[in-house]
Amino acid sequence: MSITTSKTNPVLIGGLVMGVLSALPIISAGNLCCCLWIISGGLVAAYVLQQNQATPITPGDGALVGLLAGMAGAGIYLVLSIPITLLVAPLQRQLLERLVERTNGMPPEFREYMSGYVGGALGLMLGFVSMLMMGAVFSTIGGLLGAVFFRKGLPPPATDASSSS
Repeated sequence: MSITTSKTNPVLIGGLVMGVLSALPIISAGNLCCCLWIISGGLVAAYVLQQNQATPITPGDGALVGLLAGMAGAGIYLVLSIPITLLVAPLQRQLLERLVERTNGMPPEFREYMSGYVGGALGLMLGFVSMLMMGAVFSTIGGLLGAVFFRKGLPPPATDASSSS
């Protein structure tokens, strides 16, 4: 199996689908529905791989390209999450402060922990690690499903013109 071809790179395309959709603030909620964007990244990677080849891909090919797309998607997610977090963090902190004000029984240690997590390096790293682990599992499943769904039929057998006389 050749993952990279001269046409398009299925790992990059699948990783972009997973990473971009998972990093966008409101759209990322789709991952709450059975890791929708992560599985979609693997599906897209398997689809692109199949479109680049004349022969059918195997489920193993789909699983491998899905796994690699999941790893690439986690990296893309991290790169996109940094500027998005810098833009959205002040709003998230204000929402957290209002929530803390309305709940009386919250210990001060928890308040400090949450204020460091929202918009901080710890939140970015935890998001990246969780995306890496979920991407490894669910994008592989997406690639496996994509290999089954988008598999091309076998080409017709070649007939020998000299033996038909």
